[in-house]
Amino acid sequence: MSGYDRKDIERRMKGAVETLKHEFAGLRTGRANPALLDPITVDVYGASMPLNQLATIGAPEPRMLTVQVWDRNNVGAVEKAIRQSDLGLNPIVEGNLLRIPIPPLSEERRREMTKIAAKYAETARVAVRNVRRDGMEHIRRMEKEDHLGQDEAKRLMDEVQKLTDETIARIDELLKAKEEEIMKV
Repeated sequence: MSGYDRKDIERRMKGAVETLKHEFAGLRTGRANPALLDPITVDVYGASMPLNQLATIGAPEPRMLTVQVWDRNNVGAVEKAIRQSDLGLNPIVEGNLLRIPIPPLSEERRREMTKIAAKYAETARVAVRNVRRDGMEHIRRMEKEDHLGQDEAKRLMDEVQKLTDETIARIDELLKAKEEEIMKV
């Protein structure tokens, strides 16, 4: 039975969940967390680079992040990238160091954050459904080419569907937890 690869489908679905966790880590919850700046990319050296490849990010206080930019020439680009992110942050530049006060989240901003979290979760669900579709098409093709019997094809399709359902349930759990974390005052 060559072709159908359960491990590959599991790996790709797990990848969608890991990406979602990474995106959720970047959503503000009112506390300073260096992962908040993970999604930020900076246009430097003719390329778009992740902020954490240009600076050291720290959280010296519960409501303060610091970004120590390694190359003085990139300070302006880093500041601009942080200001233009949809995180609502306003860095204060002190030489190579940017201090970023984390303002408390207003009720309106919390609701905005839960909408962004829901959007991230939906993107992850779509990615999982795409993996499901690829797996199902592959199984149908194998069945059509007589590499699989009808019963085996049905069993494999059920297996892919079960993986899909479990992964989407995990995404929904992560979203619920993130929404509760954001709305907690």
